[in-house]
Amino acid sequence: MATPPRLSGAVLRAAARAARTRAGAPIAYLTFKSDLKIDELAALPEHARADLQLHNRPVAGRPPRSPRAADLPLPLHDTWPPTCAKIAAAYASGKLSPEDAIDRCLQSARDLANRKPSIGPLTHDTGETARKEARASKDRHAQKRAKGLLDGIPIVIKEETAVEGLPCRGGTSFFGDEPAEEDATTVARLRAAGAIVIGISVMTEYGMSPIGQNAQRVMPKNPHNPAFVAGGSSTGTGVAVATGLVPMGLGCDGGGSIRIPAAICGVFGIKPTWGRVSRAGDLFTGSSVAHLGPLASSTEDLARMLEIIGGKDPADEETRDSPQIEPNSLVTACKRGVKGLRIAIDETQWNGASPDVQRAGRAALAALEKEGAELVTTHVEMLKHAAQIGYVTIGIEGRGALRDHWMRFADRMSPDLQIVMSALGEWPAANFVDAQRLRAGLRREVARLFGDVDLLALPSMVKTAAEANEHEMKSGFVDTRELDSACRYMFLGNLTGLPAASIPVGVDGKRLPIGLQLVGDAWDEATVFAASAHLERIGVARAQRPEISLDIFG
Repeated sequence: MATPPRLSGAVLRAAARAARTRAGAPIAYLTFKSDLKIDELAALPEHARADLQLHNRPVAGRPPRSPRAADLPLPLHDTWPPTCAKIAAAYASGKLSPEDAIDRCLQSARDLANRKPSIGPLTHDTGETARKEARASKDRHAQKRAKGLLDGIPIVIKEETAVEGLPCRGGTSFFGDEPAEEDATTVARLRAAGAIVIGISVMTEYGMSPIGQNAQRVMPKNPHNPAFVAGGSSTGTGVAVATGLVPMGLGCDGGGSIRIPAAICGVFGIKPTWGRVSRAGDLFTGSSVAHLGPLASSTEDLARMLEIIGGKDPADEETRDSPQIEPNSLVTACKRGVKGLRIAIDETQWNGASPDVQRAGRAALAALEKEGAELVTTHVEMLKHAAQIGYVTIGIEGRGALRDHWMRFADRMSPDLQIVMSALGEWPAANFVDAQRLRAGLRREVARLFGDVDLLALPSMVKTAAEANEHEMKSGFVDTRELDSACRYMFLGNLTGLPAASIPVGVDGKRLPIGLQLVGDAWDEATVFAASAHLERIGVARAQRPEISLDIFG
C-alpha cells in the first residue's frame, strides 16, 4: 500500500478549497476513512459490540486495590530537572526566592520564544500579576507560613482552560483577547495551594492535531532537536516542563494530548480517570473523551498536582463519582514499589511499534520484573481497533460541538483543519452510533482484563517525534501516517476513561525521547504512580534534559 503523502503549503490550501465543495468533501471523508483504517470497523463481528452506553462512568475491573505496605524512599532528583520539592527546599533555605524564580521564568519564556526556530511555550504571560504573587509567597516563606510545597512554584496552563485576566482561545485566531473573568476550577485549586501561573501555554487549533503544528500560532519546536515537532495538543505545557521552565503544568487529553507531548518531550504526563478532575472552565467540556491532567518533571510532581486538582466539583457533574483523594496519598503511593504487581503485555500491540520504542519499553518492563513485578501475556482483541473508534468519537463530537464556529469562521481556520472538518461533516450518523457500541464492547473487554491484572503496559507512541520544517509549521500540514503513529496506543485510555500515564524511559538514535505507557484500573492512579516512581528510583525513567534547557536556579 502506498504511503499517504504529507500535504502542506499551496497543495494543502488547494486541498482545503476542494474539500469544502460538494464534490470534494466526500473524497476527503473517504480518504481519512481509508488512511486511518476506520473502514475496518464495519466488518467486526456482532459480539464485539455492546449496548449503547448511556453514561460515561469508568468501569473498574475489581474493587479498589489495598495499598501495599512497602515504604521505599521517594526517587531522588539531585541534579536536573528542578522538581517542586527541590524548588521548595531552596525557598525554605533562602537559597532561592520566589521573586527571583518567577522573574527568571518570565525572562526565560521570552528568550525561548526569541530563538529561531521558536521554543517559546507561552501565548501570554502573567507579568506583574505573577510578580505580585511571588512577593506574597516570599513573605509567607520568610514568616514560616507557606501554604505547602507548591507555594511559589511556577506553573503554566493550557490555553483552553480559563485563567482570570488572560484570554482563553483554544489555539484559534478568531476568539477575541477578552480576558477570562474567573479561573477554571483546576486553576483556582492550584492558586489556593500557592502555585503561581506564569502564563498560558500554546496548543494546536481546537486541540485537533496531536502532532504539534498550528498555522495560527508560532509553535514551539522540540527542545531536544528543533528539527522535530514537540507533539500536541498540549504542546506548550510539554515544552515548558521539558525545558525546565516549570516543574509542572496543566494539559488536556482527548486522544493523547497530554501523553503525546510528554512522550515526545521526554517528561511525565497522566490522563487521569474520567471524572477525577473537574473540567469546569475549560473550552471543550462537551466531549466524552477529554480529560484535564498534569505534565511534570517527575512522578512525584504528577501525583502532587493531581492531589490538588482532583476531586468532586459541583460545577462538573462528571466528577460526582470521584472518590476523595486523601492528602498526600498519591505521593505516598510513589513509595510502594512493584513487588507483586501484575502487568499485562499484549504482544500484538508491542510488535507494531518501532524497534527503538520496543527496545526501551521492553527494557523498562524487564527492569520492573526484576524488581518483583509479574509480566502477564494477554491479548485484548478490541485494542487494535481502539484508535479507529477514537478517531470517529473525538472527530464527530468535535465537529458537532464546533458547528457554530464552522458556520461562522470556516474561512479563518487553518487549511488542515478545514479539510478535517469537511470530512467529518460527511460521516454517517449510523457509523458514529456503531462506533459507540464498539466502544462499549472495548470497555467490557478491558474491565475483564483488569479483573486479573493491575496495569496494562503499552508503548506511548509507535515511534519518536516527527520531523517538520519551518515551511510546514507555518502553513500547517496533513499527515495521516504521523497522526496514527502518535495516537494508535492512546485512545484506549480516553474511550474507557481509565488512567494512563506516559513515562520517559529512553531515547532513540537521534536522542529523541521514548515513552512507556502504563494504564491502570478505574480510580487507581496510585498503582500507575507506584510503578512509574519505581522506574525512576532504579534509574530507568527520568526526564531527559534536552539540548535547549534552562535552570531556574540560574
